[in-house]
Order: sequence, then C-alpha cells, then structure tokens
Amino acid sequence: MTKQMKGILLAAGGASLWGGSGTAAQYLFEQTGITTSWLVAVRLLLAGIVLTTVSLLKTPQQVRRIVSNRRHLVSLIGFALLGMLNSQLTYFLAVKYSNAPTATVIQYLQPVIIIIWLAIAQRQWPRRIDCISIIIALIGTFLLVTGGHLGTLALTPAAIFWGLWCAVAAALYTLLPRPLLAKFDALAVCGLAMLLSGIGMLPEIIIHRLPSLSLMGWLLVAYIVVFGTMFSYTMFLQSMRYISPAVTGILSAFEPLVATFLAVTLLGTRLTGAAIVGSLLILLTTLLQSIPSNYYQRIFFLTGKHKTKTK
Repeated sequence: MTKQMKGILLAAGGASLWGGSGTAAQYLFEQTGITTSWLVAVRLLLAGIVLTTVSLLKTPQQVRRIVSNRRHLVSLIGFALLGMLNSQLTYFLAVKYSNAPTATVIQYLQPVIIIIWLAIAQRQWPRRIDCISIIIALIGTFLLVTGGHLGTLALTPAAIFWGLWCAVAAALYTLLPRPLLAKFDALAVCGLAMLLSGIGMLPEIIIHRLPSLSLMGWLLVAYIVVFGTMFSYTMFLQSMRYISPAVTGILSAFEPLVATFLAVTLLGTRLTGAAIVGSLLILLTTLLQSIPSNYYQRIFFLTGKHKTKTK
C-alpha cells in the first residue's frame, strides 16, 4: 500500500467515524432520556484522559511546557472552553433539535465564517473564489432552512440557532489553537483541551445519576467516546503525514455523507429534495476552499492567456 493510499484511507475512515457518532447521538436523543450535556461531558472527559495519557507517554516534555507556561495555559483554556467544549456541545444540541445529517452539514459553514472573519480582521476583500463560496453557501443554507419556500421554515428555530452557532463554534475551534499548534504536537494540545473541557463539565456527571440505558445505548455511548472521538481524531491526524491538507479537507466530506446514509437507512430520517440540494451546495464550499489557491490562479492565467491568443 502506498503512503498516499494509506493517508486517504485514514482520512476517509476518521471522517466516517465522526459521521457515525452524530447518528449514534441522534438515536440516543430520540430513543432514550440521555441529556446533551451528560453525553458531551462523558465524551470529552474520557477521550481527554486517554489522549492526554498517550501524549504523556509519547511527548511528556510538550505537555509539561504547555501547562507550566502561563501564556500557553491561558491559550489552552480559551481553546478548551470557546473552541472544544463550545463546538462539541452546540453540535450535539443541533443534532438533538434537528438530526445528524442537518447538524453535520450546517457545521460545514465553518469555512465561510472564517473567510468573513479574516476579511474583517485583515481589512481586505476576500478572494474571488471566497466570494463565490459565500454565495453558494448562502443559497445552500436558504434551501436547507426553508425547504426552498419563502415564508416557511423546514427547521425549528432551535435547530437553526444551534446549527448556526455550531458553525461559529467550529470556526473558533479552527482559529483559536493556531498559536499552540504552531509550537506543540496536535495530540497534546487537543488531548489537554478535551481533558480541561471534560473537567469543566464534571458536575454534569457527579450531580446527575447515570442514565438508564439498554446494552445498545451503552454501546453507542462507548462508540461515540472511543471511535467517534479518539479513533476518528487520531486517524485524521495521522493522515496528514501522508497526504496534503487539501486532500484531507476534501475527504472530510465523508463525515456528512456517512451521517446522512446511516440516519436515512437506520433511523428512517427523511430529507427533502431542497434539503439534499442545499446540503450539497454547502459541501461544495468546503471543496472549493480545500483546493490550493495556486490552482485557481493557474486556471485564470491559462484562460486569460488563451483569450489573448484568440483575439
């Protein structure tokens, strides 16, 4: 097996496991009395303990440097609360009030939010492809939220709110850890962030009694923690050793595809034609943003050159 193929399988596998965790959460919310906050608390605390332990075994000096430096620790706490915990909690709330496919797709508005934020922060207009991405994303969001009909909502106000906030949280999750990731191993940063987030949510586990779940329910909780968090993150991280970030970005589309397939086939979730088209348009923005900018420059340059010759 070539390194490129290994990277592709790891990225696609990690994204698929992420998508499966959304469907598993949808089943738990629909069929059991489990609360969103309890599930997020268990997911972050257990995954944080395991990933931090792995980091202590592999790169103990990096973990010590992060927690012993005040500036690094403040950045880590900010990422843990505003990025990690925020994105996990709002995503599961979006799943609860809508469904796994819808929540996962709305989350993919993240690149558009980052484009707008960077344009404001840097005080410059976005690139041409960024403007195209924003327009496509807005059309896709309109179709997803309204079902293609003006004056009506295909989603509840709660689903729209948590879905859009989930996209904002995903953007914060991407932007906030950049200074730390430039200096430290990603596994150490995210493991510690998960651990801190889980500790912050610890009262949800201590105060509330364990939910009364069937064997299937506990297996799904275990899947969300082990496969939907630890394995999926590790696989996706490892894939970057073998393939470019652009390819991993494209392969991340497996997450909503798997979430949709499982929700439709196993849970009977129904999606309208407008919702499907809107979802595909939002995913298209991710594809456009994953392609390196020099590729577009090459296309426009060749096009312009061709036009010059034919005049």
